[in-house]
Amino acid sequence: MNQNMTLPYNLSAASFDGYLTAINQLEPLSLEQEQELARRFHDDNDLEAARLLVMSNLRFVVHVARGYAGYGLSFNDIVQEGNIGLMKAVKRFDPNVGVRLITFAVHWIRAEIHEYVIKNWRVVKIATTKAQRKLFFNLRKSKKKLGWLSHDEAKAIAGDLGVKLESVYEMEKRLSASDLAFDLKAEDNSDHGEKVVTTPAQFLVQQGTDPAQVLEKEDWGSHNNQLMFQAIAKLDERSQDILQNRWLNEQKMTLQDLANRYSVSPERIRQLEKVAMGKIKEAMLLAS
Repeated sequence: MNQNMTLPYNLSAASFDGYLTAINQLEPLSLEQEQELARRFHDDNDLEAARLLVMSNLRFVVHVARGYAGYGLSFNDIVQEGNIGLMKAVKRFDPNVGVRLITFAVHWIRAEIHEYVIKNWRVVKIATTKAQRKLFFNLRKSKKKLGWLSHDEAKAIAGDLGVKLESVYEMEKRLSASDLAFDLKAEDNSDHGEKVVTTPAQFLVQQGTDPAQVLEKEDWGSHNNQLMFQAIAKLDERSQDILQNRWLNEQKMTLQDLANRYSVSPERIRQLEKVAMGKIKEAMLLAS
């Protein structure tokens, strides 16, 4: 829909409260008016008619959005998402079906609000599948009344929603959890008369930072290097040259380059390299 289209209603407001006041002053459409506008948009793509249909039902979006006010999210953002659902419903509404627009639109309004709540209720997404989303909204309502679910209550909810009992318990655990920063700043985690929060960064071990382990690792690497060079020194000159140019020099040579140097095939160079590597490995095992 064209966002620059002139509206017959003035909804300009300096605040969200002003917006609510403005939409409450809009007159609802009669069935005949709604049908006429819907046909103008459906048959002739009349965008002005579509805008009138949206405007006349904004109050209902607010009504639906109030049912999601307990999720700790901005109410005006929830309303905005519901408005998007209303616009999608207007686009898909067929006046020939014989139902009022708002009866058809409620599904789209709730779908957009549900999507917004799922994405923004916590940093970590709590529900991704269709079954999990259904559980999230229905189980959250039940837990407000029941607290922790008994086995019979969880079984009943699983049966009503057509999901596994394990899924009910898993969603219950997710709903009871809360987001926690990996590492809080010092000023955000002080002990000025308040409980200090333990974050994952405080109890997760960072591997490889123990000085004794670092020194041991360095000594072991130095020891292995010494053994390797001692083993290489015991090889014949050609084998030493092949390993030096294939593995130790910055500018490494290809099998073909070495084959040209020694007037043999690249496969022969590969065999000599393999034999030399085997001798080094054996010598290091015996010396360690």
